[in-house]
Amino acid sequence: MKVTYDPEADVLCVLLRDRPPVDAVEEPEGVIVSYGDDGEPVSVEFLNAAERGLTSAEEVSVTVQTAAPQFAPS
Repeated sequence: MKVTYDPEADVLCVLLRDRPPVDAVEEPEGVIVSYGDDGEPVSVEFLNAAERGLTSAEEVSVTVQTAAPQFAPS
């Protein structure tokens, strides 16, 4: 997974898979989901990211959790 931010366009992009998109759907409020030829998402773009408070032009911070948290039974 790769996350990029373009401060000039104010677009935050989360690249989920390294495959070319063949289709895209713009959701309400400026979220674009791109899909690969297998129908699975390849990227999610957030338009007006800084305006939404998702990031700022000065800093992008991302936390990726690779496994579900393990909870002890009670």
